Amino acid sequence: MARFTRIEVVLKMKETGMVPVFYHKDIDMCKEVLKACYAGGVRVFEFTNRGDFAHEVFAELNKFAEKECPEMILGVGSIIDGPTTALYLQLGSNFIVSPMMDEEMAKICNKRKVAWSPGCGSVTEIVKAHELGSEVVKIFPGSQVGGPAFVKGVRGPFPYASIMPTGGVSPDEENLKGWVEAGVHCVGMGSQLFPKDVLANKDFDAITNKCSEALAIIKRLRGE
Repeated sequence: MARFTRIEVVLKMKETGMVPVFYHKDIDMCKEVLKACYAGGVRVFEFTNRGDFAHEVFAELNKFAEKECPEMILGVGSIIDGPTTALYLQLGSNFIVSPMMDEEMAKICNKRKVAWSPGCGSVTEIVKAHELGSEVVKIFPGSQVGGPAFVKGVRGPFPYASIMPTGGVSPDEENLKGWVEAGVHCVGMGSQLFPKDVLANKDFDAITNKCSEALAIIKRLRGE
């Protein structure tokens, strides 16, 4: 069962402004990365379902998070169907993120009152996601669907839309400035936070510093 309500998830996404997106088949690597992000101020983290036995890695990681990073809201991304959604909810995922729209996933998450963020690439899909109960809509891939200009355009007629771009987001001020000024709810960020050489060298302090810097930039750009 999820430890955090969907309301808590949505509010924490907004408060921190950034959701790291990460997958690795090695559980020890995942634990170290999670701890590094936590030390850098991250409080919402998306583990992606991208490898064989990924659910087994997540199950152990979620237990670890509860003990070692108690304020971390851990969820799962790259989910594309109802059965896999149900599997991860059984393992305690606090939210579900998908690269696409699937009504069965929405129904399963809503039955359990768990936050669900589907990937959308058009205004029609965003409105459909709202109809299906999504509070924070993911736009994916963020840069390919139109970048910050797309977000700004959508929020003209739909100022209440809460949008999380993933893909094309990097932890530098120039990039983040465009997204923040467009009015995103938060941003999802993957490889830019976890360069291959940093992982290979197990330089977890670099991840902590990068997360801390990115969160500080977001806060500053928001005028907080």
